[in-house]
Amino acid sequence: MNGLGLNLPNLISLGRLLLVPLAISLILGGNYWAAFWVFVVAGVSDALDGFIAKRFDRRTRLGALLDPLADKVLLVSVYVTLGVAGQIWAWLVVLVVFRDVMIIGGFLLIQAVAALPKPTHPLFISKVNTGVQVAMVGYVLARRGLGADAGPVDEVLGIAVAVTTVVSGLTYLLRWARILAHSEQAL
Repeated sequence: MNGLGLNLPNLISLGRLLLVPLAISLILGGNYWAAFWVFVVAGVSDALDGFIAKRFDRRTRLGALLDPLADKVLLVSVYVTLGVAGQIWAWLVVLVVFRDVMIIGGFLLIQAVAALPKPTHPLFISKVNTGVQVAMVGYVLARRGLGADAGPVDEVLGIAVAVTTVVSGLTYLLRWARILAHSEQAL
């Protein structure tokens, strides 16, 4: 991993962060089709910055923080905005935001108390959860952009997001409990 440098992959991640206010504004303005394409561009930028960083050995400490931060800020912001716009169940938005806050807070707490091994990679269920969350946002934005009303697909995706969010959150809690137990035994 290279130093802190602001290189092309990091600039792409920063660009993704800058898309967040645009996506929010488009959703709140009812321009779902444009918001869908902004979300697609953000997704492509996520794949592109990761590819460039790995392929051309441009990984940095800044990028290791900036890339997942940009992803989380975008996804949580779009979920909250779609919830405010009445396009995603409010309880689901609360669940998604709570899980992310819990994971970030838990990670920081475990780092302080038990020195969690670095680097920490996302759990498989967390990747599945993110994939389902992204699918739901993409579907809702496209559906609304095409002028269609909510239907059974919204319910299936909403339930899938809820289930994977709960399972992912519980899996992290169990993982942290094991880490704390091992940490206390070492004392």
